[in-house]
Amino acid sequence: MSFKGIVRELREMKDGIGSMSKRVGDRKHWHSRTMSHIAPDLAPNHPSDLIQQGQWANLPPELLLDIIQRVEESETTWPARAVVVSCASVCKSWRAIVREIVKTPEQCGRLTFPISLKQPGPRQSPIQCFIRRDRETSTFYLHYGLVPSEGEKDKLLLAAKRIRRATSTEFIISLVADDFSRASSTYVGKLRSNFLGTKFTVYDSQPPCDAVPQTNSRSSRRFHSKQVSPRVPACNYSVGTVCYELNILRTRGPRRMHCAMPSIPVSSIQEGGTAPTPTLFSQAYDEHFAPSPCSTVKELVTGNSSINLSEPHVQGAEPLVLKNKSPRWHEQLQCWCLNFRGRVTVASVKNFQLVAAVDPSHNVSAEEQERVILQFGKIGKDIFTVDYRYPLSSFQAFAICLSSFDTKPACE
Repeated sequence: MSFKGIVRELREMKDGIGSMSKRVGDRKHWHSRTMSHIAPDLAPNHPSDLIQQGQWANLPPELLLDIIQRVEESETTWPARAVVVSCASVCKSWRAIVREIVKTPEQCGRLTFPISLKQPGPRQSPIQCFIRRDRETSTFYLHYGLVPSEGEKDKLLLAAKRIRRATSTEFIISLVADDFSRASSTYVGKLRSNFLGTKFTVYDSQPPCDAVPQTNSRSSRRFHSKQVSPRVPACNYSVGTVCYELNILRTRGPRRMHCAMPSIPVSSIQEGGTAPTPTLFSQAYDEHFAPSPCSTVKELVTGNSSINLSEPHVQGAEPLVLKNKSPRWHEQLQCWCLNFRGRVTVASVKNFQLVAAVDPSHNVSAEEQERVILQFGKIGKDIFTVDYRYPLSSFQAFAICLSSFDTKPACE
């Protein structure tokens, strides 16, 4: 078969898969959901679930590598980038080559697979997103792109739902916009506040790289065995804290905050430093938390329980601390101002820019200390921009920004 014939059959196969998935989506009312989020890379649970290898698995590796390389280079933005994900869904051999070709966001600046949301962003140009807030349902949606587009067909990266409790507020973060169950495979983490709303803890659904989990003795609440899937334990790992300073004197000015990220060493922003980069999504739980034949599901720490990690998470490393960049007072405008480079257009107490707070002994250049790692600001009613870069991930940036939406009477 000639090369042109192979390409023709690939296109026909792609069109066939697309039309079939559309029909299935219409039947199950999932069409809008599949078009709006990065689908989780679910691994088969049983050998019988494996997709049978067809004729496409027998293509010469050299030819297959060349084809997928061309597809990856041409499809750079969403929604066209879904073609790259489709290539990884054909069979095992295709998936292995796609994983080899597709680089991390730090290397290529693109978000492709679900695990990309847990990997650090690019070092130079930031990844630009925006948050859409739904006041009626207390839901927040993180979309990929500069600004909202018409038709609401923007790429949904993450969604969060705010749940107010008697002593705290929680933001449950999910891959989809209609499932916020912590027993679901789409659950990626949560954000929890203290009673005053001055301190927030970021919990990840999977442990950071090279971390040793230790069960928190204070957490004793567990779900009944029928409430939690034995293959998706809803464990939570503390990976960061966001603290807002109290404003007892009620002085004028923006909120003052700092973020401690124990899962990211401060050496990551030094010259030649690297940040932890996970390569597997939460489905790896099956390997690390699978109960032994003589154990039961009740032995898994799930639900509201959390797992502490040895401090710092990386042996011998000091955690990265971020602080909000101090604004300047504009006499003519009579307000506090920051240079958001056109990405923020509405004055709000929620607007902030985060930079690294490092000691001179860490040998971090002045340019790196002034580099904005995360900025968040308002551009319209219930619309906010989010720009983040290395060493933060989409999940970490989204969680930090969610802390701005909670009420903080003691900080303003």
